[in-house]
Amino acid sequence: MEKTVDPSPRTGKIAIPASKSDGQRAYLAAGLANGTSVISGAGSSDDERAMLSAIQTLGARIDRSGDDLIIEGIPRFPATAIISAGESGLGIRLLGMVCAAHPGYFTLTGTGSLVSRPMDFFEKVVPEFGGTCSAEHGTLPLRIQQPMKGGEVEVDGSLSSQFISGLLMALPLTETNSILVVNDLKSSPYVEMTLQTLKAFGISIAHENLQRFTINGKQRYRPATYRVDADWSSASCWLVASALGHDITVTGLQLSSLQADKALLGFLLAANCKIVRSEAGILVDGSGRSAFSVDATHCPDLFPALATLAAFCKGTSVIRGVPRLEHKESNRALTLQSEFKKLGVKIDLSADDMTIYGTGAIKGGTVHSHRDHRIAMCMAVAGLSAESSITVIDAEAVSKSYPEFWDVLAALTVAKQK
Repeated sequence: MEKTVDPSPRTGKIAIPASKSDGQRAYLAAGLANGTSVISGAGSSDDERAMLSAIQTLGARIDRSGDDLIIEGIPRFPATAIISAGESGLGIRLLGMVCAAHPGYFTLTGTGSLVSRPMDFFEKVVPEFGGTCSAEHGTLPLRIQQPMKGGEVEVDGSLSSQFISGLLMALPLTETNSILVVNDLKSSPYVEMTLQTLKAFGISIAHENLQRFTINGKQRYRPATYRVDADWSSASCWLVASALGHDITVTGLQLSSLQADKALLGFLLAANCKIVRSEAGILVDGSGRSAFSVDATHCPDLFPALATLAAFCKGTSVIRGVPRLEHKESNRALTLQSEFKKLGVKIDLSADDMTIYGTGAIKGGTVHSHRDHRIAMCMAVAGLSAESSITVIDAEAVSKSYPEFWDVLAALTVAKQK
């Protein structure tokens, strides 16, 4: 599917959809609980649908009551199952570890870019906790053959915090207690989010500065009533559009959220933008925006929105944290470099930094999403303020996290030129 975005000032109010990160954690926790949980604020992204399908495969029952999901927990894990996480990196890492905490033979699969993302963490760490698993040359499918028992293990947290979140969801279910020592943890706010979800569903984990976790085994998930947080990642594109001069107000965001991408507010301030908060929601005054330097190591999903903002700021902007971009839906650093080049924006990459040479304006053209949802969205936002139209190829990639994106964009009012 192709979508063309014509440059014009837009105005409107946008209700931000559910966080697929928060949602997937909550759906899995509800699936593990002995009883009925009520989840409100659930979204409809591909990743969330994949998680709900996975827990149904394992034996959970899911019904809808109005806007709520009613999840009856898995009564007993099957002796064998084939489970797909779709294209969700978080999903495969949570599901893989949780399956590794149960006896049985489980095969975990995925689709799209997920089949080439590294899974050797499982092959290294699951056996250290007494389990057995194998991957196909370090990638999917993943086969779990014997459950983890618990223990004391030291792991590398630099590749992805999602593996750590998976262990934190799984180890409370093992037969013995565990101590998990995590070195060089990246995206630490997402681990805090996991701990928050676990607490809501009755799981207790003690930790020292997110570095040493003490986890009692034989714990049980308890059913809960849970509301999924609105998604700061999805909001990032609209907040940047607002900073570029569009009269767009976003609603539903919680300033108390533990989502890593809430850091966008601080990054906008670093770009000399003003955050305007009111009962109506949040909008951004970017009339004085300027080049900026920020560290997005712990919130790599903000790179596309930040690169878009930087392209429209006069001067040289630097975003740190490039190593976190390689194993996304695309190699996001290279994708941003190649697609913005088509729009006349130069981006240099080093081992840790992305340098964007902004001129305050970009030209139109045809770009490719590389089937990466966040690339598709940031290119659409660029199109709103470009010199001429931008056409996005494989625009349907947004369904991974924000299937309503194009409809929301189309619903914005074209404002009269002043």
